[in-house]
Amino acid sequence: MLRRTFTNTLLAGSIMMGMGLSISHAETAWDGPTTGPKAAAGKTIVVLAADLKNGGILGVTNGVEEAAAKIGWTVRVLDGAGSIQGRTAAFGQAMALKPHGIIINGFDAVEQQAALDGVAAAKIPMVSWHSGPKIGCDAPGGIFANVSTDAMTVSETAAIWAIEDAGGKPGAVIFTDSTYQIAIDKADRIKETIEKMGGTVLEYVDTPIADTSTRMGPLTTSLLQKYGAKWTHALAINDLYFDFMGPALAAAGIKGDGAPKAGSAGDGSEAAFQRIRTGQYQAITVAEPLNLQGWQLVDELNRAVSGEACSGYITSPALVTTEGLKALGDSNQFDPDTPYRDAYAKIWGK
Repeated sequence: MLRRTFTNTLLAGSIMMGMGLSISHAETAWDGPTTGPKAAAGKTIVVLAADLKNGGILGVTNGVEEAAAKIGWTVRVLDGAGSIQGRTAAFGQAMALKPHGIIINGFDAVEQQAALDGVAAAKIPMVSWHSGPKIGCDAPGGIFANVSTDAMTVSETAAIWAIEDAGGKPGAVIFTDSTYQIAIDKADRIKETIEKMGGTVLEYVDTPIADTSTRMGPLTTSLLQKYGAKWTHALAINDLYFDFMGPALAAAGIKGDGAPKAGSAGDGSEAAFQRIRTGQYQAITVAEPLNLQGWQLVDELNRAVSGEACSGYITSPALVTTEGLKALGDSNQFDPDTPYRDAYAKIWGK
């Protein structure tokens, strides 16, 4: 299995708690797969997106479309629009299309287990992004490969940032979504890390990602009234929570770089990068290489349809800070300085 350690933090601006964070803008060697099957010809695949309003899911989808164009496949994207019913309907549409492969993008496999059983019975290969806590090959639900960074490393990194930023004593509110097991696991690890290192978790808030546009404003106001200056850091399992927190903080007279400071344990959306770059109501995100992961999903699916083993490659995240972003020009995504496009194209014979 090819597995990256947490050293590819190209956007970070400091050394944090011995994790080896550094800025580097030179191209680094590709540490992913270098062998595999040639491109299977004439395939049509379906991407089942949990919610394309989610920046992480959108970034991965864009990567899939880019890679599919290179390998020579046709892609159909179906948007679950943030609801279980929408994702169930998307599965039905996918089966009607009779694709050669399916990519599950951004939701737990257990939520749609009956649909997954139908896909497996039809012998349609499935790969996924963030479909559950097991990363890599042979994920639950008949999934050939579940592509992700190590979610626990991402969570610990966000928590340690808050500890360091608060001088060892943060007062944190954690936002998660119990609809997704991986979201619970990430939030639990954030809480565990903060408390183990002497910080305080003021509240553990379970609120659906799909409802952040309506819930986060009132929630933020209520939490400010409840905790006041004790609330130093807001930590969430996804950047989307902070898309809608800023107006409530501004209405309370809190500056963009004031407390509570926001830090996300994934995924590194363009909106989050822009907030961090401008110092407006988000301080950091622990970003995943979304475009690269889209390419990996296509490669894993090509291995599946070709009857070969999955690669087992696990990508590494990056701690994104304001200081680190200053050196990156106008880019609002974490795209590693590795020749992954050329590497995958070479494997596919393209």
